[in-house]
Amino acid sequence: MNHNAVPDTTSFDDEDHNTSGNPSFESVLDARLSRRSMLRGTVGTAATAVLGGWSVAACGGSDDDAPLDPNAPITKLGFASVAKSIEDRVSVPAGYTATTFYALGDPLTAATPAYKNDGTDTDFENRAGDHHDGMEYFGLSADGTQRDVNGSVRGLLAMNHEATSNKGSDPRSYYLHANGGTLNPRPVGEADKEIAVHGLSVIEVRKTAGTWGYVQASAYNRRVTPLTPVEITGPARGNALLKTKYSPAGTSTRGTLNNCGTGLTPWGTFLTGEENWNGYFTRGTADNAARDARSVASLNRYGRSQGAASRHGWETAGSADVYARWNISKTGVSTDGTDDYRNELNGFGYIVEMDAYDKTVALRKRTALGRFAHESAAFSLPKPGKPLAVYMGDDSRGEYIYKFVSAANWAASDSAPANRITTGDKYLDSGKLYVAKFNADGTGQWIELNMANALIAAYATYAFADQADILVNARLAADAVGATKMDRPEWCAVHPTTGEVYYTLTNNANRRVEPTGSQQALDAANPRAYRDTQLDNTTASSNSPGNVHGHIIRLAEVGGESAAVGFSWDVYLFGAESTSTNSSINVSSLTADQDFSSPDGLWFSKNTGLCWIQTDDGSYTDVTNCMMLAGVPGTVGDGAKTTLTFTKADLTTMTVETYVGKKPAADTLKRFLVGPKQCELTGCAETPDGKTLFANIQHPGEELAAVADILNPARFTSYWPGNAGYQATAGNTTSRPRSATVAITKNDGGRIGT
Repeated sequence: MNHNAVPDTTSFDDEDHNTSGNPSFESVLDARLSRRSMLRGTVGTAATAVLGGWSVAACGGSDDDAPLDPNAPITKLGFASVAKSIEDRVSVPAGYTATTFYALGDPLTAATPAYKNDGTDTDFENRAGDHHDGMEYFGLSADGTQRDVNGSVRGLLAMNHEATSNKGSDPRSYYLHANGGTLNPRPVGEADKEIAVHGLSVIEVRKTAGTWGYVQASAYNRRVTPLTPVEITGPARGNALLKTKYSPAGTSTRGTLNNCGTGLTPWGTFLTGEENWNGYFTRGTADNAARDARSVASLNRYGRSQGAASRHGWETAGSADVYARWNISKTGVSTDGTDDYRNELNGFGYIVEMDAYDKTVALRKRTALGRFAHESAAFSLPKPGKPLAVYMGDDSRGEYIYKFVSAANWAASDSAPANRITTGDKYLDSGKLYVAKFNADGTGQWIELNMANALIAAYATYAFADQADILVNARLAADAVGATKMDRPEWCAVHPTTGEVYYTLTNNANRRVEPTGSQQALDAANPRAYRDTQLDNTTASSNSPGNVHGHIIRLAEVGGESAAVGFSWDVYLFGAESTSTNSSINVSSLTADQDFSSPDGLWFSKNTGLCWIQTDDGSYTDVTNCMMLAGVPGTVGDGAKTTLTFTKADLTTMTVETYVGKKPAADTLKRFLVGPKQCELTGCAETPDGKTLFANIQHPGEELAAVADILNPARFTSYWPGNAGYQATAGNTTSRPRSATVAITKNDGGRIGT
């Protein structure tokens, strides 16, 4: 996408279905409390208690000398920043090596043939899926027989396969088919292939003679697709909203879809978030008349108004049940939906749990954590005798930030349970779901979503029947209580020592200085709207595309408690172009070695304490491909209250006050990796010793000008990883691009980032 282009309104990642009247933020911008004194009374004490012998300053990028302990958190980055690049390759710092080892189509059994990558391959139930996304590492013992949390040379990678490339509203996944595919009606063979490349992978990985690779014939290898049986658990299990022809009891469904971010549970299982699943389903043009008002309101709020077309047209492949499920129109005569798929949409949009070590255990959709466009799921620091919190974001414009607090208190013995998945039942099926409201004074509240809340019980837009209904329609419940609309909450991550929570707010094309209609106003937590091409910000705001480059917000629970209902917050980093001289745009004063746009993936190293930031950008790509940065995080409140100034259409100005973290130094934020053309950097994991970092390169070269260009390799926009010698000759200019996983190691064998 061209840096100066209008944002792609067909992107499923940029949908906006929040038409509630909720304020984007409190309208009052004058802070009532002293920012500094408030933080000293809430965050500082808790952080010091958690850090113990490590000083808070040591985690905040101070000028102190680096710690002598080789396993202590890194306080200064020890590599040279990677330059911005638009080349079709992966760039890492001098002294590092990136090795590609698992790409779209790679076989997962001994009997599965090698991938030809010419559109003729089949059997994707036994091959790597497409669009590698979030992932987690699970250590194995040296003999591979059991879980070893310290295993750093042999382990499992569990990862998401989010989607597959298609062009705008064209349903065909062009790189998967020899001729680019067939328009509707979709052939069965094409639909089967496209369905199967979605879902999850589990692969065994090993380091042999210093090089990482995956084990093709490993007994651990596994694919989960949209057809894999999955159990529904939690308060919505068996509810009328989950009943379908496939599961008349409303207790199960098939598969998981459009998986993006991930999470690692304290008991050793894998969590995956179902993100933009709604776009895979279609509704008839007259379906509203067949439904009641509540059903219509729910479908509209989740982006499936009547007449909505599906992303890939799988429902046109035939009358078989595996294709009929993608049409969620009311076609049956039953009163409960057990003779059609009118309720099928309600079976998606959850956090899903999987035991990566045991393929015999069914996956579980955890309905207690709510239903929305889930990204990652990040746990609070486990404390014996205290409940666990799970932090989550809803990735659409103007959506919300959530947390779930378990009813059960954490027991340290559950870190190595005999049965991991039933341990998940204990902590993830019962608890309280909250949504965040950010205040203008740097504080915030968690608002519980339950029937006891008078705003939910009396909500005029939607009449909730029970708690299960609130969870299935969490967006509507959050609307009812006046939660804060955010700039596309993507991944979240918890600092491994302070417990502070970070969220990437990737961008928002609907944020305005002077909003009209459904456009969202500036507020303290989402304080920018500006033109990408007009860095001095003097043009009329009506021409502004909004918050172009995004930002990363962070919060600290009051008292450091996972169950707290109050928090303090500030903005860790604002994305921007370093060439901007406007301090209301480049608020974090980023330099050419640090600047970035559209933060998406976010992950903390438990070994080094570094914060890893990955981008999914369409606004800076004339200057650089997407990237990955390393940051030495500070603490909430280490910066200052700041006033930003913006120009209105009549050339008068308006101001908004926000809270900005300490500006990064040259050695506390650096660009670590730049990917090939038109990719997204996503997914991050490491070995427990901190010496290998895994990252995913998603959809390189996805912007094929036309589907017919699949027959002309000279028209491809990327040839990676074939052009880097992966299953092709180095310099190959005919290889179809593939999403793939890379292992990054330091040539001297040291920890990443030192």
